[in-house]
Amino acid sequence: MRAPGAGSVLICLPARLAEGFRFQLTTDGFVPYIGAVEHAWGADAPDFGQLVKVYGATLPGPARYAPAKIVEAVPTVVHGTPDPALISTSFVERQNLTVRMACRRFTRLTNGFSKKWENLKAALAHHFAWYNLVRIHRTLRITLAMAAGVTDRVWELAELAA
Repeated sequence: MRAPGAGSVLICLPARLAEGFRFQLTTDGFVPYIGAVEHAWGADAPDFGQLVKVYGATLPGPARYAPAKIVEAVPTVVHGTPDPALISTSFVERQNLTVRMACRRFTRLTNGFSKKWENLKAALAHHFAWYNLVRIHRTLRITLAMAAGVTDRVWELAELAA
């Protein structure tokens, strides 16, 4: 199920990829992802794997805040021929942490949430534009967009607002 007015991100993604471009997709073990990938790509589905995490027992108690410990992470092939060594959710989990740390709307237990779907989309668009076009990454010493060859310069914040 998608949020009202969200458009179908998964449906338009295949059209945005270069023809013949094949990639490997990895998700966690959330079962609805399988149907969403099949719905978006149909017979042209990418090499698709899931990292299914097995959790240990949850300790009881009212003060418990942390999730249960992960006992095992099992790479599972869902479609195609994904490389089992590359079935990992680390990159997306790191990106999610970056968004939560930089965008107040995603921090835990906050009152900085968006009341309108359009405001949330705008906040995310602003964050990703800044992160990719303006922010100089320490290890690269350039922006991510420059490293990817999308642009040849660091953008100014005023350009994003225009």
